[in-house]
Amino acid sequence: MHEAGDITMRVLVAEDEEILAELVATGLRRAGFAVDTVYSGDAALAYLGLHDYDVVVLDRDLPRVHGDDVARRLVASGSRTRILMLTASGAMEDRVAGLDLGADDYVSKPFEFPELVSRVRALRRRSARPVPPQLERHGIRLDTVRRSALRDGRDLDLSPKEFTVLQLLLEADGGTVSAEELLERAWDANADPFTGAVRVCMSKLRAKLGEPALIRTVQGVGYAL
Repeated sequence: MHEAGDITMRVLVAEDEEILAELVATGLRRAGFAVDTVYSGDAALAYLGLHDYDVVVLDRDLPRVHGDDVARRLVASGSRTRILMLTASGAMEDRVAGLDLGADDYVSKPFEFPELVSRVRALRRRSARPVPPQLERHGIRLDTVRRSALRDGRDLDLSPKEFTVLQLLLEADGGTVSAEELLERAWDANADPFTGAVRVCMSKLRAKLGEPALIRTVQGVGYAL
């Protein structure tokens, strides 16, 4: 079951063992997160400079730029991104060293995947502003805990992406949300901004919401509810 706000959570997995990195990324995506993967410390720093991540799952032994240095630079930059450090060693001194560098939490390999997801979720809750358990506007009621959406009592049966987009529009409280912001918060870096992914999702969401139409297109700006 997804927890509130999972789907809008963005995670970077920085792990030099590519098979492990992709396994972790696939599992986190199934848990509802938008996930990017990199295999070196310099690539991790590049991605962290480009995107606003909630959590970075950071392998300590990265090539080119060591994971410790990535953590140091991230903390020094004042970033709100939380750091979950991975290490091949479960030794107490490694754990203490990682936490001293500014890591928020620590998992030793091999790890149980449900524990990793749970730790990532816990870190997200520490970094993000709280999402209200219920959002309401114009007869729409969104329950962010049960992940259900109703319009005038009718179940909307939304996909995870549609739910996220509707949640972001409701959180804007009548304000306009740009397509770029929707892409940034609900899709991962592999989403091509020119594919029309937001437009297609918005079209399906409008159809499910039914009449009278609630979502306005603000020409050249974005969408508003």
